Amino acid sequence: MSSAAEAGGGGRAGRWRRAFFGLLMVAALGGAVLHFGEIERFAQLVQRARPAWLAFAVALQLSTYGSVAAGWSAVLRRAGISQPLPRLVRIAVTKLFADQALPSAGMGGNLLLVDQLRALGAPRGVAVAALLLSMIGFYAAYALFGLIMLMLLWLHDRATPLMAGLVTLFLTVAIAIPGLALWLRHRGSRPLPPRIERIGFIRSLLETVAKAPADLLRDRRLLLQVTGWNALIFLADAGTLFACLHALGEPVSVATAFIALIMASIVVTLGPVPLGLGSFEATTTATLGLLGVGFEAALAGTLLLRLLTLWLPLIPGMMLMRDALRRRPHPARRACEANPRARRRRPRHSRSAPARRD
Repeated sequence: MSSAAEAGGGGRAGRWRRAFFGLLMVAALGGAVLHFGEIERFAQLVQRARPAWLAFAVALQLSTYGSVAAGWSAVLRRAGISQPLPRLVRIAVTKLFADQALPSAGMGGNLLLVDQLRALGAPRGVAVAALLLSMIGFYAAYALFGLIMLMLLWLHDRATPLMAGLVTLFLTVAIAIPGLALWLRHRGSRPLPPRIERIGFIRSLLETVAKAPADLLRDRRLLLQVTGWNALIFLADAGTLFACLHALGEPVSVATAFIALIMASIVVTLGPVPLGLGSFEATTTATLGLLGVGFEAALAGTLLLRLLTLWLPLIPGMMLMRDALRRRPHPARRACEANPRARRRRPRHSRSAPARRD
C-alpha cells in the first residue's frame, strides 16, 4: 500500500475515531445533565458518611485503575515491551470512562485502548493482543462471578426465574464476545464473501485482529494472570458498595454487596443505556431491598457508589481523552515517521549543485 493510501486510510480512521470519542463525551454530558440532581446530593451524602469507611471506598476505587493497568502491563512485558504503570493508569481512567459512557457489553473503550497503546510505542499486533487478552480475562472473571452470585442467591433462597434468565443470557454474551474475537483471530485475513468484503470496517477489523501474535494468546499463564487482575476489579467494586453502605451506617455483609453489584452490572452490560443511567441504580437498590436492606439506605448507598465510580472520574476521564486526541499526530505525519526515507526526500530543483572538487 502506498504512503498516500495509508495516509488517506489513516485520515478516514482518524475522523471515525474523533466522531466516536465525540459520541462518548455527548453521552457522558447527557448523563450528567439528566442526573445533575444526584451530583448535587453528593455533598449531603459525604456529610452523612463516616470518614474512615469513605476513605476505604475511595482507596478501593483507585485500586481498580491500577488493576486494569497491571493486566495490560503483564501482556506488554510478555511481549518484551516495558511501560511505566502510571502511563497505563492514565489509559485505564480514559478507557473506563469510555466503557461507562457507551457500555455496549463492555466494548466501548476497546478502540481507545489499541490506539493509546500504539501511541506509547507498542506494535499494533501487541496492542491487539493486549485487548483480546484483557477482554477474555474480563469476561472469564465476570462469568465466574455471575455464577457465584446466582449460587449465593440460591443459598439465600432469593433466586428468581427472572434472575436466572438474566444470568443465562449474560453467560451467553460473556462466552460469545471473546469467542468471536478468538474466531476472528484464528480466521486471520482469509478472503471474505464479496458482500462483506465491501464493508471497509469489517475488513479492517479482520486485518487488525489477525495481527495479534498467536504465542501471546496461547499463553495460559498470562491469561490466568490477566483474569486475576480483572477479578480484583469486580471485588474492589463490590467492596466499594460494602464500604459505602457502612459509611452511611448500614451494616451489610460482603455477600449482600457482592450480589447487588454483580446483578446491577449484568443488567447494565445487557442494556444499551449510556452510563447505565437509572438501570444500575434501580437494580442495585431493588437487589439490596430483596436481601433485607432498607430502601432509603439502599438508595443512598447506591448513589454514593455511583458518585465514586462514575461521576467523580467523569471529569478526569474527559480531560484525559481530550488530551489524547490533541496529542495524536496527523496521519501524514505518522506515515512520514514510519518511512524515514520519505522524510529525507527533497525535490532536486531545490538543492544547489554541490561544489566540484578537482
